[in-house]
Amino acid sequence: MKEFHGDLTAQGYRYGILLSRFNSLITERLLEGALDALLRSGADREQIEVLRVPGAFEIPLVARRMVDSGRYDGIICLGAVIRGETPHFDYVAAEVTKGIAQISLEGRVPLAYGVLTTDNTDQALERAGNKMGNKGFAAAQSLMETLNLLRQAGI
Repeated sequence: MKEFHGDLTAQGYRYGILLSRFNSLITERLLEGALDALLRSGADREQIEVLRVPGAFEIPLVARRMVDSGRYDGIICLGAVIRGETPHFDYVAAEVTKGIAQISLEGRVPLAYGVLTTDNTDQALERAGNKMGNKGFAAAQSLMETLNLLRQAGI
């Protein structure tokens, strides 16, 4: 029996980080976490590109174009959708998640999901480097592990 599992080595890959500017207090912290994880794990700073979109809703479109460009081995999607008093949160959170999942399932380039969907700003801050860790860091680790698994398994 052969068993494959990825490791947390970032070296040798080209990374795209797709960052929503909306809720920048949160998303900039997610970016810091993702960059920390990649650089700490051996990524070459010159092999990382950060693309900033206005809001989370634009992430799937730009992610699709990034995949189609052939410039990236993996993409980290970072954003923060925080519930308000209208149903806007539900629509945006659902569509962003569906869009990222659809692109990911096509399997051409792995995408890491680092979009926070929280009830309030405090919960988002907890997940952007406070009590709950940094989900940008975790998304970068997830992408590294996936890239290495695919390489090891030859798929």
